[in-house]
Amino acid sequence: MTAELDLTRLRVLAAVARTGSVTAAAKELHYAQPSVSHHLSRLEADAGIPLLQRHGRGVRLTEAGRLLANRAEEILGRVEGARRELDALAGLRAGRARLAAFPSALATLVPDAVARLVQEHPGLSVGLVEHEPPDAVAALQSGAVDVALVFEHMDVRHARTMDDLSRFESTTILDDPVNLVTAADLDAAPGPGFVPDLRALDDEEWIAGCERCRADLVARCAAVGFAPRIAFETDDYVAVQALVAAGAGVSLLPGLTLRAHRHPGIATAPLPGALRRVMALTVGPPAPPAEALIRQLVAAGADVAA
Repeated sequence: MTAELDLTRLRVLAAVARTGSVTAAAKELHYAQPSVSHHLSRLEADAGIPLLQRHGRGVRLTEAGRLLANRAEEILGRVEGARRELDALAGLRAGRARLAAFPSALATLVPDAVARLVQEHPGLSVGLVEHEPPDAVAALQSGAVDVALVFEHMDVRHARTMDDLSRFESTTILDDPVNLVTAADLDAAPGPGFVPDLRALDDEEWIAGCERCRADLVARCAAVGFAPRIAFETDDYVAVQALVAAGAGVSLLPGLTLRAHRHPGIATAPLPGALRRVMALTVGPPAPPAEALIRQLVAAGADVAA
């Protein structure tokens, strides 16, 4: 009657089959050679049938040995897979995901994603920090966060576009439309079906962010032949909308900022072809808590898009 087969002995047999010798198997497994020979002898006793035979100064597997070695690889693979699944489950029960995100995402996508995450995995905790994309990428590279929520404007490139992000694992969360924002009581305020044309706005005064944040506006205006006259500078999208509503100028704002806060005194219309892509970045494949968070960010992005 065959005895119960020991996983360590199966691992030794698989190593002998893979490497071709007891000596090479011992080296691969970091075992002493006598220890490998002992495990093989015990495995033969457990199996009740010869698994190896002498061949010159070495050994080779019998037919039974080859069969068991093949099955051992399968068994060990399944055991390792089960161990990974258990580790993932343990991580989702008591793990932590750290996220860096820009302000309008923190006010829209992130709360919904976090609420869903903790409902699905009550043992998970989430750390949040506000960072604009370049700082979020730096935090990700340094290991300060597990996930960086960033964006790139897809229709324009300029000197301040972020460095190549291909070194990161990237998951698209949302394609966020960029909108022209004007005062609601202007004669030229966007109405239903209005399609804005930047070239018609070359005489307007503009409200824009800092030099880095306004680079996308400047690039879009340059593409149609003019440089915008920046009258007010602020990165606060609430202040931008208030200034526009007061008639101080016009602006461009992404959809998430308007979802986070919308002043009753403004009118908006999507700028044709203008999109910023919101992405979740990780360094390599995400750990289970970060993967679960990204999955919920994707769901939150789908809700916004719908």
